[in-house]
Amino acid sequence: MIRYAYIIPLLPLLSFFINIAVGKRLPRKGDWLCLGTIAIGLAMSIGIFYEVFRAYDPNFRYHVVFPWLTVGDRALFNAGILIDNVTAVMLLVVTIVSTLVHLFSIGYMHGDPRYSRFFAYLSIFSFSMLGLVLAESFLFIYIFWELVGLSSYLLIGFWFEKKSASDAGKKAFIVNRVGDFGFLIGILIIYATCGVLGYDQVFLAIGEGKLSGTLLTLAGIGVFCGAIGKSAQFPLHVWLPDAMEGPTPVSALIHAATMVAAGVYLVGRVYPMFTPDAFLFIAYFGLITLFLTATIALAQNDIKKVLAYSTCSQLGYMIMGLGVGGYTAGLAHLSTHAAFKACLFLGSGSVIHAVHSQDIQEMGGLRKKMPITFVTFLIATLAISGVPGFSGFYSKDMILGAALEFGMKSENPLHMIFFIGALFTAGLTAFYMFRLVILTFFGAPKDHHKFDHAHESPPSMWVPLVILAGLSFSFWYSGWFGTLIQKPMSVANLAGMSAPAKVATKEHAAVMAPAPHGEAASAPAEAPHAAGPAVHGETREGAAHDAEHDAHLAHTAHTYAMYSSVAVGTLGIFLAFVVFSFGWINPDRVVNAVKPLHTFLQNKWYFDELYEATVIDGSKALSRGLAWFDLHVVDGLVNLSAQVGVFVSFLVGKFDDYVVDGAVNGLASATTGSGSLLRRLQTGKLYHYVFVLAGGALIIFLIKAF
Repeated sequence: MIRYAYIIPLLPLLSFFINIAVGKRLPRKGDWLCLGTIAIGLAMSIGIFYEVFRAYDPNFRYHVVFPWLTVGDRALFNAGILIDNVTAVMLLVVTIVSTLVHLFSIGYMHGDPRYSRFFAYLSIFSFSMLGLVLAESFLFIYIFWELVGLSSYLLIGFWFEKKSASDAGKKAFIVNRVGDFGFLIGILIIYATCGVLGYDQVFLAIGEGKLSGTLLTLAGIGVFCGAIGKSAQFPLHVWLPDAMEGPTPVSALIHAATMVAAGVYLVGRVYPMFTPDAFLFIAYFGLITLFLTATIALAQNDIKKVLAYSTCSQLGYMIMGLGVGGYTAGLAHLSTHAAFKACLFLGSGSVIHAVHSQDIQEMGGLRKKMPITFVTFLIATLAISGVPGFSGFYSKDMILGAALEFGMKSENPLHMIFFIGALFTAGLTAFYMFRLVILTFFGAPKDHHKFDHAHESPPSMWVPLVILAGLSFSFWYSGWFGTLIQKPMSVANLAGMSAPAKVATKEHAAVMAPAPHGEAASAPAEAPHAAGPAVHGETREGAAHDAEHDAHLAHTAHTYAMYSSVAVGTLGIFLAFVVFSFGWINPDRVVNAVKPLHTFLQNKWYFDELYEATVIDGSKALSRGLAWFDLHVVDGLVNLSAQVGVFVSFLVGKFDDYVVDGAVNGLASATTGSGSLLRRLQTGKLYHYVFVLAGGALIIFLIKAF
């Protein structure tokens, strides 16, 4: 099955072309075609995952490349696919969520006038994401990266007749272009220094010292900028909540396992190239994002906005986890989050479909009318809150443990803020998520008209919820995930290694070298992983002692993190019931007591207003300034040159009239005048001539005489 992995993205691409061309003429407007192709992709992904799982090799690789662009005998760029354990997991995650979203959309989008187009857009989105996952080079991941951005623009702005939806689509597209520009700069640095773009080739070139030092850090940060945009990290997080203007299945597709997961997957895929400084940069951006967006979620009343900011916060967890060295933890949370967040978004869609409202202040008591939606939503909420036995506890505990271990290892005590901030935010997450559950499903109905008309969704909508809720338990992930998804050795500092260590470098390079065309490459079991290269001169005993110390430190950190996360999660859930269910604390009185803070959070830290006043108004002011410059300076110079030309032509005309023509006319007049004068002397009478001669002779005589 693994040899035919390239077919998986081609299937939704085929359904896109068919549905966009003749979808309206097909039975059921072609929804079965789009659902069928992605379901086949899911079946193939399960087969691939089974092959990888059966091998149970943390270094399993299947790499196929072929020349894509050649000049002479040299292949400038290659195309191909790369399948390792991370790819196999991501294929499974993407196809599961996409298939269930397709199924959910049949009921949710029923009756929409652009029904066939919606499913075509879902297909092109799935193609783009699957191509991104299978890409084996920076070039092709960037191509599919941009296709994901395009297809998300089409889906977010699907109801483009609504101004808010069209604005949200444009906002998502433009904000992502900002991050993608940094991504492009990073790729250009890599290509300019290494001359290649394949992952393995780039890592090998870095190991050989072709790209190192500050430039390597800048290249890593540039690549991470792409993740800042796609995974909605501070300060480019503002597009994600507005993306709620799209249909709810789109929200689930974008916010669960696909578009926003692309940034986290990118960081994990190119993990070996990051330097310690780049990792610290990544970790702090994740920390800021997870805390900032969690505080905003506390004050939102739109059910989808709460989940949107929750997504931003959980993505911050993943990014921070990767930044502090929790490679397995970050990717584990990516996988677990896909299931429970898709369940939450589709569950919110089920609620919206029933009550025709997104305001949780208009809901209440819906567990009686929608028992399946309630149970599945509750299970997903328990998962995201980190309750033991659920998937969120498994992955979030790993991230908290990695953050605490990083703070305990670090020489800088300020880095303990990663654990403290993440732990505090875990409590906030449990609080605002159970606030959402209580206000939506518990208590008395707040709008009896909406409550009376509420009903459970059809099977096409609740079956995906049940499946996703079932995937929100921890037993699906524990054990095998940590074994198959292990942290790769960083190649950032390989160029400066001593001679004995370079032997290990060559082994690592061989592991990462491109496989022969059409062959699977399974790396040797002794390939280096989480442990970095040995320090020059280090003894085996010293290395063993350090490894034992690190293992003990990691165990201690994860133990403390586990108990701490359970404690703060329990406290957050308890406070939610105290405030919103038991009535021991009046939430309105609390809001009034901290009104400025609540307003600040409700207005999302005024980021939109800040960008409006700076970036947007600044862009408008710049455009007005450029328009003025064009009108008054550029056009002014053009008009001035025209006026100068007119004036010069006027002077030239006058010169021609009065000087050139005057000289010509003056010469003619002088000739005519002199001719007229001389004509008077020619009388034709003899005595006149005699008289003149006599007078002349007299004058000559007188001159001679005197």
